[in-house]
Parts: sequence; C-alpha cells; structure tokens
Amino acid sequence: MTSGTAQIRKATKSDCRAIAELALMAGEGIPGYFWEQDKSPGENITDVGARRLAAGSGNFSYRNVLIAEIDGDVAGMLLSYKLSSEEEAEDLDELPAFIRPLVELEQCVPESYYINMIATFSTFRGQGVGTTLLAQVDDLARLAGCVEISIEVFEENQGALKLYQRLGFQVIEARDVVPHSCHPYTGRIVLLTRRAA
Repeated sequence: MTSGTAQIRKATKSDCRAIAELALMAGEGIPGYFWEQDKSPGENITDVGARRLAAGSGNFSYRNVLIAEIDGDVAGMLLSYKLSSEEEAEDLDELPAFIRPLVELEQCVPESYYINMIATFSTFRGQGVGTTLLAQVDDLARLAGCVEISIEVFEENQGALKLYQRLGFQVIEARDVVPHSCHPYTGRIVLLTRRAA
C-alpha cells in the first residue's frame, strides 16, 4: 500500500464502530437522534450505531459500506444501496415529521442507486478520500442493476452541493426542511441525480 493513498475495500463487522463514528458526522445529527432512543444501559450512541450496523440487515448495514484506508487506518466510508421500488415505499405517516421530506425525496427516485452517507475523518481530509470513494459508485450502481444514481443534501451545505454538481449531479427535486433540534438546517433539502456511467 502506498503511503498516503486511499485503498478501497468492502467493510467488515470489525469496522462497525468506525462506520458509526463517521455516520454521526455525515448524518447531520439525524442518526444520533434515532440511536439515542435505542440505547441500552451502559451504551453510548456510537455503541448503538455499531450494533445496528453489525446486524447486517436492512440498508443501514456494514454490508452496504465501502471503507477507504490510508496506511492501514480507516480514513472514510461510503454507505450506498439500491432504493426500494414504489410498491415497497415506506409509509410516511409512521415517520417523525422532520424525516418525512428526506424519505419523500427518496421516493421520487425508486430503484435508483442511493448515496446515503459519505464521510472522512478530519485527520484524512484534503487527501482525496471522498473523491476516491465516490469514484466507486458507478460500478456499485451497475452491480445493483441501476441506471440512475441519487443523493440528497441540505441546500445550506453549499460545499457538498457544489461538489456533487461538479461530479455531474443535477438538482431534480426539493423539499422544505422541517426544523428539528437534532440538526442545524433550515431552508430546503435537494435531491440530485445523474446517470450511472
């Protein structure tokens, strides 16, 4: 392995704690809200996230994660998967109000290949980790049988929005943010897509 170069591999159960830490960073406070409600005595929210990831079922699973390593250390991760069909769509009425706009946007692009989270530990930022991870998405989409790739971002997160647009994503839909104490955003959430290369 070349020093300072990100190597990509599939995640294993042993990565679940690092993935949970990165998910807390990438999820803008939302994972922490849900994990807090699922804590057992003696657990912290990172423990809960790692436990959920290790279960290996559903979309939030280590099985849907790629890990970027630099010199043997986890530098970042990408969580992505094929979205459900229209027939399998979640019932919005069962979701907290602040989550509904996010799920509504997902339901605009059924069966697309969805980038749920991408994050890099602060010590590895500026080394191309995120770009290297995103470069894997076209292959993942093809393997999943998807022709379209989708991602959502809070519009106020201009850095991320501009990055995705530079990578060929275009805004196709938006929803108003429902304010909540778990995240700092107002404004809109935007859905971006592009065709798989």
